[in-house]
Amino acid sequence: MKTVPTPFEPSPPEVPALPRHIGKYRVLSRLGEGATAEVFLCHDDFKGIDVAIKRVRPIVNGDASDGRFSARFFAAEAALVGRLNHPNVVQILDAVADPVAPYLVMEYVAGTTLRPHCRPDQLLALELVVEVGFKCAMALGYVYRQGLIHRDVKPANLLAVLNPTGAITDVKISDFGSVLNLAADTTQIYRVGSLAYMAPEQLDGGTLDCRADMYSLGAVLYHLIAGRPPFDGQVQSAMMHQIYHAKPASLTGLREGVSLGLDAMIQRALAKDPVLRYPDWEAFAQALSALITNQEVPRGQLQGVLDSERFNLLRSLDFFSSFGDVELWEVVHRAKWQRFHFGHALYRKGEEGNSFHILAQGEVEVFRDGHKVAKLGSGTSIGEMAYLAPNPELKRHSTDVIVSEPATTISFTPETLVQVSAGCRHLFDEAFIRVLVRRLHVAHEALAHPRRIL
Repeated sequence: MKTVPTPFEPSPPEVPALPRHIGKYRVLSRLGEGATAEVFLCHDDFKGIDVAIKRVRPIVNGDASDGRFSARFFAAEAALVGRLNHPNVVQILDAVADPVAPYLVMEYVAGTTLRPHCRPDQLLALELVVEVGFKCAMALGYVYRQGLIHRDVKPANLLAVLNPTGAITDVKISDFGSVLNLAADTTQIYRVGSLAYMAPEQLDGGTLDCRADMYSLGAVLYHLIAGRPPFDGQVQSAMMHQIYHAKPASLTGLREGVSLGLDAMIQRALAKDPVLRYPDWEAFAQALSALITNQEVPRGQLQGVLDSERFNLLRSLDFFSSFGDVELWEVVHRAKWQRFHFGHALYRKGEEGNSFHILAQGEVEVFRDGHKVAKLGSGTSIGEMAYLAPNPELKRHSTDVIVSEPATTISFTPETLVQVSAGCRHLFDEAFIRVLVRRLHVAHEALAHPRRIL
């Protein structure tokens, strides 16, 4: 029997029909919508990839000023097409200035935002919050080096990358519509952002630097830890008063497991005076990393080595001294990380070289026909000569390489190395050349001054 709604029952909201195409992109589904824009999952049939398209809503019988603001936000992001290339930043691939509904084409991130994890019943483990914070800090540091201040760092703009089991494996910063471009000549919108995460100087409309975003990220981390934002007034004026004058409640009293070090670190990021916060993103990221290193965060779900730990380990190795943050993250994600016990043979004489290792920790000894000829420590590359050899005969190892102290190595094969960017491969080539020059110098010294070497 068909039910007819009575006049007193509200009609269900009408869902707009899904467009079949936006430009050349085939629309698959609607991902979300807001007051000024809607986001669609689309497919690029030419490239064979899924993309996210953010389309500005057309202004129909509305305030013309709304249209001008939407156009400003679109222009801010459109100016960044192809400019941001970081593993923890959503790439903006294209911008189409359609006269009715302009749109942005962006990297599609299969996951969700961090907004659901701000609820008390869906909080993330503390070590995962710190790991997310570290990656966001490194990404925002990269953004700032491009002359940009995000100005709207909030949980809804942080996208969690999920693995097939639904666990968070990475995070990406999105939505640069409020970005302040320090190098732009055009007039930009001020006093933008989300009030719960805005720094006092951002509310004032004053001069900003990276520490405004630092405050916002600190407020996000506070929310993810406590299940509530640092300030939560019922009305805007009350919240603004708290942001200017109140001290956030200690996190140690809001959640079990929060150490004094973690609370102090977040409280410093939320200092009213920017001078009292961390001086730069590097210091902020290292403070987060130190919480893991110093065991000030309980380890629960993430018992293995964290990406932040691997990143900092790579930074300490001479082999990677010329690598930038972006390239180091590529190595973190693409390399094969392995541990070997004492006596393990990394290579045997006569074996074909189809990989190379960079020794991250431990030591190996090199034997030629049973005689030890070298001892190699952390930061050294191993096996690259056979790996890079131009013909099959030279690709065979001429020595035995044996682990003499338990070792951790970072290894690549031709299949994995091709997955990194051309710029990253070029840095590998430069590092190999530095290694070769040093070894040739040592060999020359051994021949010219054998007593000095011995």
